[in-house]
Amino acid sequence: MNCNTLPQEMAYHSRVRGSTTAPAGAIDGGAMKGKAVPNSREKRMRENDFIVSKTDTKGRITYGNEIFIEFSGYSEEELLGTQHNVIRHPDMPRGVFKFLWDNISRGNEVFAYVKNLARDGSYYWVFANVTPDYDSDGNITGYFSVRRAPKASSVAIIESVYREMLEIEKRAGPRDACDESLSYLIGILKEKGVSYEEFIMAI
Repeated sequence: MNCNTLPQEMAYHSRVRGSTTAPAGAIDGGAMKGKAVPNSREKRMRENDFIVSKTDTKGRITYGNEIFIEFSGYSEEELLGTQHNVIRHPDMPRGVFKFLWDNISRGNEVFAYVKNLARDGSYYWVFANVTPDYDSDGNITGYFSVRRAPKASSVAIIESVYREMLEIEKRAGPRDACDESLSYLIGILKEKGVSYEEFIMAI
């Protein structure tokens, strides 16, 4: 799976009252009118905050808790049925989402540091845990994500990695962006002699 076939970013899960169809207020395909323009304002999650969300297998939001609604800045009606990439910040490398999607679509649990974009253009960092959701026959029906406040020291480390991945993606062009930046990340892991999960948990 390359950058161009990623299902609208990585599929998170949200509790937007369990609906799997887009209500009247949802934006088809994740294209919100008046798309957020990034600015330098940061929102910080509180220590006891947990952002919970759920999507279907195509990345459409089916649930989002109150904290998700608060930090995203969108209403529940706007979020339901909308692609989760509505909160994708341009500072996030596409290679990261490819790695995450490749893993969760194979049934693996994934942890990641993610910079999200709020409706007002502000940003907020999260430490995310993403897991597949299954039906009674063992088929993946969607993805569930719980995010909490990350450590500032961890964000500082991962930001430098993401900046380099973004530069690599710009140089590589759309076709090879994901693979090239992901190769850089894998190179860091090999150099340190650790797995992705070991690296994420250690920083």
